[in-house]
Amino acid sequence: MTQNEAESLTPLDPAFFPYNRRNPNTWQVLYLDQAIPVDPVAKQYMICDLQNWTRNYLLIPIKITANLCLAVIMTVKRLLPFQFHFYGFMHQSATFFLKYFVSPEACYLIVRHISLGSNIVNFLIDNGPNPYLEKSNLYPQKVDDLAHNVFLEHDLILYNFVYDYHRAQQENPHWQAKLKQRGINFKSIRPVSVEMNFKKWRWLRILDLESAIELFKVFYSLCLTSDEFERAVLSLQFDENFGLYFTQITGDSSWNHVISNRHPLAPNSPFQAARNLMLHGITTEYIHRYLEIRRDQAELRED
Repeated sequence: MTQNEAESLTPLDPAFFPYNRRNPNTWQVLYLDQAIPVDPVAKQYMICDLQNWTRNYLLIPIKITANLCLAVIMTVKRLLPFQFHFYGFMHQSATFFLKYFVSPEACYLIVRHISLGSNIVNFLIDNGPNPYLEKSNLYPQKVDDLAHNVFLEHDLILYNFVYDYHRAQQENPHWQAKLKQRGINFKSIRPVSVEMNFKKWRWLRILDLESAIELFKVFYSLCLTSDEFERAVLSLQFDENFGLYFTQITGDSSWNHVISNRHPLAPNSPFQAARNLMLHGITTEYIHRYLEIRRDQAELRED
């Protein structure tokens, strides 16, 4: 075994941590299971995050406190005769919070998620009813890049895409027949690069992903207007819609059952936003990996 191969091993790898048939390790089994394919590096960090001690000991008290604070903020802002927002302050504060208090694994997944979302939207545009719709250029590579209103822009890109996409479908009712003739274009499913220092300030960067999101949703609700916060929460339930968009393009619906954020016409409570965002992140990883596999299969057929 080379040094690089040894460094690439995770404690969940059987070559590093032997499997015990009389006392199976939950996370080792999940890591090796490929029933629903996920990028191996991202999956390693997901499972590492799920084992974080803050998730076991701090998540429940954080969730209770966060929901109490959220209830107060939402009530007060609904009663105020005016609305306010602080986009710049929100993103600068979120970036500082992520850099110094959230685990590197969780930060990696957050930064990666934005780029995956851009790949997915751009793929749908390339293969949709109008390939000239405005595409996403959000490709952050490090936590500092998130300070440039990335979270807000991510939501706006999603809503504007859905609006433009359906307008284009109305204007081009035979677009699927044309797609079948020219074939699926996978050029937007490009590699995602994330720069992350896993050692710097490690003693302070402890929070797991879901605990961090629970805290951040409170700050998000404070820094956005009531309508903007409601819009951000509802966007998480567009996963089902996106799954159907992909089915229209690929003709494959066999994987749609993995999508659990459903029914945007029956909005979930904002108190569930952190959990829904976790599910949204996982679904995005599923979809992107599915498209990578389809791309690789198409390239093999061409060869």
